[in-house]
Amino acid sequence: MLDACRWLALEVKYLDPIVSFYTTSLSTPVIAESDREIAVSVGGEAEIRLRRPDGVPRGGLHTHYALSCPADAYDLWRDQLSAKFDLQEVDFGSMRSLYLYDPVGNCVEIGGADDVQRLDDPTLSGIFEVVFEVESLPDAEDFYTDLGFEIVDRGDDRRRTRLTTGPFDIELWEPHLGLADARGGVHVDVGIGSGDPAATADAVADRTTKREPVEGGVRIRDPDGHYLTFVDDL
Repeated sequence: MLDACRWLALEVKYLDPIVSFYTTSLSTPVIAESDREIAVSVGGEAEIRLRRPDGVPRGGLHTHYALSCPADAYDLWRDQLSAKFDLQEVDFGSMRSLYLYDPVGNCVEIGGADDVQRLDDPTLSGIFEVVFEVESLPDAEDFYTDLGFEIVDRGDDRRRTRLTTGPFDIELWEPHLGLADARGGVHVDVGIGSGDPAATADAVADRTTKREPVEGGVRIRDPDGHYLTFVDDL
């Protein structure tokens, strides 16, 4: 019942420097603005929401997340960003990824994960991965597989588990440093498409620490303090 990531919220004390990073360095246009947060589009229906820490849910802290770009445009992104940032690059075989940090310490990955050929329009095409820091991998795995995620990989040398909905992956990390010295996000807040938001939330009702209706869906808080909003895909 789960689909793509609709948004990721990041906590920022001062909006101007980080909004400039996203709009200038990553070419993400502002699509919504309020006193508390500014949202930028990162392709398709996906948003990064830059949020002041003056309410609940807060945005994530030191979150590692991945944005997709057309595979054919990957080299353009690398050339453009290398002029401004100290990049790290990893070749996974099936795709290549760049790693850099935003002004508040979130590790941003840009991966050539989109097969669509758009060299004439090398924009970002969505959020394909977010990393959550958890206390216990076995407990978190049970929670997220019951939600509808499927385990696709476990770390051999790091305490991590990768799960997917198909278009969207999460990684669950017990506390450690990963690639590019990234950390798993604390109090992450994400929106995920769902064919039946209420039924999705019902699947983990016995372990949910908070549940509330929101416009277009249902929001829950997991045992590690992360917020997930299931948004109706219909």
